[in-house]
Amino acid sequence: MGKVKNNETKSTTSLVPQLKVDWRELRRQKQKWKKEKEDKKALKQVKEEEKKKVEEDNKKKEESEGIHYTISVAVPGSILNNAQSPELRSYLIGQIARACVIFNCDEIVIYDEYAIPESLNDEALRRDNRRRCLAQMAKVLQYLECPQYLRKHLFPLHEDLQYAGLLNPLDTGHHLKESDESRFREGIVTNSVHPDKGGCYINVGLKKDVFIKESLTPGLRVTIELDTDQSSKKLKGKPIPPSGPKDRAGLYWGYSVRLASSLSDVIAECPYDGGYDLTIGTSERGDNVDEKIDSLPDNFKHCLIVFGGLKGIEAAIDADTKYSNIGDPRDIFQFYLNTCPNQGSNTIRTEEAILVSLAALRPKLMKPNKKSLT
Repeated sequence: MGKVKNNETKSTTSLVPQLKVDWRELRRQKQKWKKEKEDKKALKQVKEEEKKKVEEDNKKKEESEGIHYTISVAVPGSILNNAQSPELRSYLIGQIARACVIFNCDEIVIYDEYAIPESLNDEALRRDNRRRCLAQMAKVLQYLECPQYLRKHLFPLHEDLQYAGLLNPLDTGHHLKESDESRFREGIVTNSVHPDKGGCYINVGLKKDVFIKESLTPGLRVTIELDTDQSSKKLKGKPIPPSGPKDRAGLYWGYSVRLASSLSDVIAECPYDGGYDLTIGTSERGDNVDEKIDSLPDNFKHCLIVFGGLKGIEAAIDADTKYSNIGDPRDIFQFYLNTCPNQGSNTIRTEEAILVSLAALRPKLMKPNKKSLT
């Protein structure tokens, strides 16, 4: 029985096929795989180089299309005391806002021409009428600058805003409707995503919120650049500085509002690097703008235009202790101009002076795509 079993085992083993390795074919396959790998690597490198070139081209395009200078306007808050009713106070602020956006102003500074020494806190502002003027003007200006679809989220009911809804809209480039197409939009952070996943959603006035990878605080206002590729179900974008639309595409994107406790603080607390390199004071006692307009520099980084109140800019200088040794306003400003020579009225209201002055200075301040000094 054992002998038969050995024969059966031998017979079964002989039936197993003997595989012969084709080393040449295997070598050819390896060479093919290696070549495919190298081709993929080369293709990836080409795509990266193309992407880099596109980014460089876009950067150059942005530099050529962007506007890289700012215009700031400073007005005294006391001018609200000239208004005879709450409605007229709001309307006066609306006139200032309209004038500033028409001429693409980037910053509105509200200062106290009587030089309040204490800090500008909310409770003190309620106690002092002058401070109240500063606060109300700042609040209404900020309200008007904010896109309509964000106002209910950022501005709770307040007596200072009682008549703000009746004012003429600014209708600037960032006040977009749902149907408007734009590469940039203003938004507010609605909610944060799970900490492990990161990111958050931004309400930008569209049917769907925009998703960004960054995790930001809910309720924060942010400027968003939408992704050009929106093939996915999610709207995607990225946060950029508020000046991004102007720097990258030459779009006017509203103004910021700043409070200053004195005229000297208007200049000293400049938020821009290097400060204001062009300062202009306006007064009926100044030099004729028609004679001085050609003397204004063609290139500047940050321009500041200061307006006085009922008693003129000279009263603000006299009240400022830091300017106690100043005898001539020309020692403060690079240019001290009368922007409406031969005026027919004995007085020009500040809100009127802003419109007149910016119109007179426009040839120097608003050249298309004018570059600032580097």
